[in-house]
Amino acid sequence: MPVVAVVDTNVWVSAFLNPGGFPDQLLQLARRSRFALVTSSYLLEELQEVLSRPRIMKIRGTTLVEARNFTRLVANIAELVAIGDTSRLCRDPDDDALLQTALEGRATFVVSRDEDLTRDLELTRQLKAHNIQAITVNRFLKEIG
Repeated sequence: MPVVAVVDTNVWVSAFLNPGGFPDQLLQLARRSRFALVTSSYLLEELQEVLSRPRIMKIRGTTLVEARNFTRLVANIAELVAIGDTSRLCRDPDDDALLQTALEGRATFVVSRDEDLTRDLELTRQLKAHNIQAITVNRFLKEIG
């Protein structure tokens, strides 16, 4: 079964802020097509909004152009899937679009730094029914070797 992943915004933000870290390693593997990446317009808009926050730009001294270029890079290496209504799939409604993207994109992994996603036993059970596993960046990197 091919490895297909949807990556949470929090992982992309970490990759943007910390070149060379584990999230950036994940980005580099995606760029080299080591796994299939899926995303949605909703997730790309969320990424752009977060990267454009003054607090985020100040951390690394980045510009709006750099934030847009990073979002464009993610968009260019990912398959864009359409998501409909984001029905309640988990405790945190902010995560519903991520999970809907995983379902629509037939992802095998949801990669996140959010412990609500990676440690929630009920959510784990629900995702497993769709052959999806929510895991951390480090675990995902080990999975794809």
